[in-house]
Amino acid sequence: MTPPAELPAAPTVKENPSFEILYWVGCAASYDRRAQRVARAMVRLLRHAGVNFAILGKEEKCTGDSARRLGDEFLFQELATANIETLNRYNVKRIVAHCPHCVNALLKDYAQFGGHYEVVHHTQLLAELIRAGKLPAAPDAKLRNTEFGGDVTYHDPCYLARVNGIHEAPREVLATAIGGKSLCEMKRSRANTSCCGAGGGRMWMEEEPKQRVSTQRAGEALATGAKTVATGCPFCLTMMTDGVAANGAEARVLDIAELLVERLGLNPPTPATPTAPAP
Repeated sequence: MTPPAELPAAPTVKENPSFEILYWVGCAASYDRRAQRVARAMVRLLRHAGVNFAILGKEEKCTGDSARRLGDEFLFQELATANIETLNRYNVKRIVAHCPHCVNALLKDYAQFGGHYEVVHHTQLLAELIRAGKLPAAPDAKLRNTEFGGDVTYHDPCYLARVNGIHEAPREVLATAIGGKSLCEMKRSRANTSCCGAGGGRMWMEEEPKQRVSTQRAGEALATGAKTVATGCPFCLTMMTDGVAANGAEARVLDIAELLVERLGLNPPTPATPTAPAP
């Protein structure tokens, strides 16, 4: 896969052969412009924390997760075998990915074919870096949970919370990312979360507009009164964004990494508007 355009100095495994962590960019951040912003945020955070990392660049292929869920086992095994050969060639030990589907495939599916790696979701690594003091924690970094009218609500991705039991690390990072603001939990959260409508290959299935899972789930998020919907999955990011729009709302939908970058002031400066020449 070609790495996202304008990634801020993300070295490839060939450029940095002594890397400690491999950042798995994934299909979404390779081709989808919205998801590329999440990848850029992650690279800024990794750079800021002094993490010795690298990406595969053009040598990275799709993990094959969707192919397997849709029943194309041959394609999945073809992709998995190729990726495992590449990972082993570069002696990869630890992988971070911001897509829970990639995390699940690399951690669980690949182990069935001899690919054994330590794989963590980006919120797990970010929480680790905050605890180690490599990313500054906001002085007021403590989530204030409310039942209604909070500033932010968090949508737990299925493959993160329900499939892999990861739901505390995202909230730990959110504590720093939103500072003293309040987190308003949806009724269905953590291990009891609801699907965004994209998992299991449903990302490419068409549904009746009024029956779209994304619209219903976004409605649950908006019902909390929150003005920002946080998530930790590129599929969820797309579906929740579409769902918020379908509900006629103006709430922001951002990945947790984007919220943390925003909080730490790591966003690149906005280019100055060129001044028209004097007549």
